[in-house]
Amino acid sequence: MPLELADGSRTGVVTGDRRLPGLALCAALLVLMSLLSLAIGTEAVDLSTVWHAVTDYTDTGEQWIVHDLRIPRTLLGIVVGIALGLSGALIQGITRNPLADSQILGIEAVAGLFVVSAIAFLGLHTTLSYIWFAFLGAFVAMLLVYFIGATGRTLMTPVRMLLAGVAVGAVADGISFAIRLRYPRAFDSMRFWDAGALDGRSLEVFWVVAPFIVVGAGLCLYVSRGLNAIALGDDLAVAMGGNVVRTRILGLIAVTVLAGAATAAAGPIGFVGLMVPHAVRWFTGPDWRSICAYSLFAAPALLLAADIVGRVVVPPGELPAGIVTAFIGAPVLIWLVRRSKASGL
Repeated sequence: MPLELADGSRTGVVTGDRRLPGLALCAALLVLMSLLSLAIGTEAVDLSTVWHAVTDYTDTGEQWIVHDLRIPRTLLGIVVGIALGLSGALIQGITRNPLADSQILGIEAVAGLFVVSAIAFLGLHTTLSYIWFAFLGAFVAMLLVYFIGATGRTLMTPVRMLLAGVAVGAVADGISFAIRLRYPRAFDSMRFWDAGALDGRSLEVFWVVAPFIVVGAGLCLYVSRGLNAIALGDDLAVAMGGNVVRTRILGLIAVTVLAGAATAAAGPIGFVGLMVPHAVRWFTGPDWRSICAYSLFAAPALLLAADIVGRVVVPPGELPAGIVTAFIGAPVLIWLVRRSKASGL
């Protein structure tokens, strides 16, 4: 929480005047990554063709590659990136755990287990039909991690919550793999979904998950101010007039919607929600309003960059974006946590 000094200035926060240039830079980076996502792939497309495919599609030449394949992929990357970045920031703020994100705490794994179960046992094969199971799985995962981490005589700590999330995620992944091995035909079309991929999705998937992610993003930005109070501790937050219970409940609802929608649309993609809040904190300081605002643009830019790298690194094939983020995320995270500014919440 920023402190107001005698002269009226505030510390530990990026002011509105300083925040706007950074947000504009992040937005420009997202636009650049979106353009590159439309132009770069196993078959390069010049920018003029991209422009005509977006503004005046004629289904000729290379325009169909952009219109039918890369536009849905890019739009899905934007909304999934937003969901991953904001859910990671919310989880870190609510739990005051700098190592938390939806994958490490097992949320994506349990959401994926519920999706796999819906496909195998109920015969559901469309995103609109099984997205509700992803929401339910994300919610169940949050409850499991919280209650497991809170059991025992000692107080719940970030380390206890982290260990609970890893355990829950490992169990959920094991059950998911067992179900997929038992019903292989049901999952032939979802091999890339398992690795966390943006390709192979139609524009319909984007329209299904986008409204949920917009709602989740709105909730995240609404509760971001309350996260500054939670960062001080529950007792001090309540003494300062903060509504800790409301902030946590709304935040957990937002995490459920964001993580569930992202998992249903693209599968489990890790490290984005972990890296981005740490990275933007270098520029924003500890103010969670700024962290969430920056993550809104920086996270999808990172996911699109990972997807672009995956298209060109092993020609003529492709690597799913989830694998690329893992390769990038591990060394970058090690570097980040060694810096003092990245480790403070």
